Amino acid sequence: MGTVREGGCLCGAVRFRTDGEPVNVRICHCRTCQKAMGSPFYARALFEPRALTIEGETAFYPSSAAVERVFCKACGTRLFSRRTNGTAVGVALATFDDRNAFAPTEHIWVSEKIAWVRIDDGLRQYQETAL
Repeated sequence: MGTVREGGCLCGAVRFRTDGEPVNVRICHCRTCQKAMGSPFYARALFEPRALTIEGETAFYPSSAAVERVFCKACGTRLFSRRTNGTAVGVALATFDDRNAFAPTEHIWVSEKIAWVRIDDGLRQYQETAL
């Protein structure tokens, strides 16, 4: 068993646990993430699905053929993005109880970044997705 980290939604109806380290930790600036999160970007830690345990009622919205956005049915907190092919789930960084548990290492889809967002953190940037 690896490092366990916990988190949840605003109202507490949904709680989750991750076991182990994420595959990657990225900030996505794509337009779909902007709209889905209601924010200039989506900061998330990507895990294999088996590393995530969820308690409580969630709902999801298919934001594309490849990704579903998962949120709390009670308060609407946007918690996860999961690939429809079952290979990965992204956990919103700010939903962890320790919001400093993970620090992003890359920015993706900077070609769609909002104009007033300044990226001066020295992290690697990709115009679209990273491999």
